[in-house]
Amino acid sequence: MAIRLGDEAPNFTAPTTEGELNFHDWKGDDWAVLFSHPKDYTPVCTTELGAVANLKDEFDKRGVKVIGLSVSPLEDHEGWDKDIEETQGTALNFPLIADPERKVADLYDMVHPNADDTATVRSVFVVGPDNKIKLTLTYPAATGRNFDELIRVLDSLQLTSTQGLATPANWTKGDRVIVTPAVSDEDAKERFENFEAKRPYLRYVDDPTA
Repeated sequence: MAIRLGDEAPNFTAPTTEGELNFHDWKGDDWAVLFSHPKDYTPVCTTELGAVANLKDEFDKRGVKVIGLSVSPLEDHEGWDKDIEETQGTALNFPLIADPERKVADLYDMVHPNADDTATVRSVFVVGPDNKIKLTLTYPAATGRNFDELIRVLDSLQLTSTQGLATPANWTKGDRVIVTPAVSDEDAKERFENFEAKRPYLRYVDDPTA
């Protein structure tokens, strides 16, 4: 069954490159990104894992833990790590789940038979501190993901989860944000800087986290 926004992220225990871990225990009260790869020793996956490793400081600044998954066995992960370091300039610095029996992949509906009935597609799940699914993304095997976009989305999710605000198209951190209908004009003027109502339903304020 497909996992939808607001669902609780299924828990699991699995072997990883950093030892066996229980997902909910490992995640704790932090934000987390769980993302899958079709299999080891493939070109697009190699570049993606290198890209994520190079963004570790950005994830850390946001209090986000990252964990990858491949349906290849653990011994393949360990050899592939050397290739990633040599070709991408950064070794793995986050756990990579070994899921050869597809237990986690099936739990998260990462195998789409009409695309490939053996390997996972490029799934992304962002999980909030409450263990609820906040974002899902699905890419085909041949298309590498844009992890700068994932950082942008994390900034939006972390801002909007607590502020009564939304982010407009193409927003990046520091741009003006939108006041949601749940917040009155009076409250918005009191709580935020530079309130501007272009329409009664389209109201802007400065990004309070910038």
